[in-house]
Amino acid sequence: MTTHQARSALGRYGEGLAARRLAEAGMTVLERNWRCGRTGEIDIVARDGDVLVVCEVKSRRAGAFQHPMAAVTPEKAERLRGLAERWIQSHGGAPPGGVRIDLVGVLLPRRGAPLVEHVRGVA
Repeated sequence: MTTHQARSALGRYGEGLAARRLAEAGMTVLERNWRCGRTGEIDIVARDGDVLVVCEVKSRRAGAFQHPMAAVTPEKAERLRGLAERWIQSHGGAPPGGVRIDLVGVLLPRRGAPLVEHVRGVA
């Protein structure tokens, strides 16, 4: 398996865990891996009551250089806001509760269960 394939598999696994965590928190997952041309991708689009949630998922193996929660820079947040606008335009308008950007960090230790951390309103 190449490094790219391993990273891709890790990302898919992390997104599955993240989607489950959001559902357990009472949110409805509307879409996963929504692509918008060359602009980018939203990992998970969900609804939390009347709020549209754009969720970035970051998965890391334990001992990785950067903690998953450090991954949303101001530039990344701005890009996610733009993608959220595009999603809203292509899906019939903004929800009454507006849009929130969440982050789910998945940390995979060498042994034991993955650690899944959900932070609401990161940007």
